[in-house]
Amino acid sequence: MKELTHVDDRGVKMVEVGHKGVVFRKAVAKGRIRLRPETIELIKAGKTKKGNVIATAQIAGILAVKKTPELIPLCHPIPLTGVDITFEFGEDYIEATCEVRATYKTGVEMEALTGVSVALLTIWDMVKAVEKDEKGQYPFTRIEDIHVVRKEKGQALQ
Repeated sequence: MKELTHVDDRGVKMVEVGHKGVVFRKAVAKGRIRLRPETIELIKAGKTKKGNVIATAQIAGILAVKKTPELIPLCHPIPLTGVDITFEFGEDYIEATCEVRATYKTGVEMEALTGVSVALLTIWDMVKAVEKDEKGQYPFTRIEDIHVVRKEKGQALQ
């Protein structure tokens, strides 16, 4: 069984990465938000009352990636080199993909997961008025299947 890296006999710690080499890192995460088909059509047509849902979700997701070490206590601040957030539409869902790149000593999976999560939460926030039922509940809306699709680690730089 593998050991936890953030906990030892003295308690919680931030993992030491000072001895590691600087390496190109990339992580891609995905997730989906289920919405009513009518809501999907409103988003595609740009007819939501709060504005451009997709552009706002992209900005929110990128901002979240940059703030990951402030949100997740033991994440290292990482000098990011790039973030891309894209969306694919289905009949009753939007799938978000977040790709994060950095050249550093530790990976960027948590940043990619955070970016996807906040992008999807932003979509929900922007369309909640049309997703609620007559009792103010969300019987159809849900965020699901947030996961790391892949991570890459290149050669150490000299």
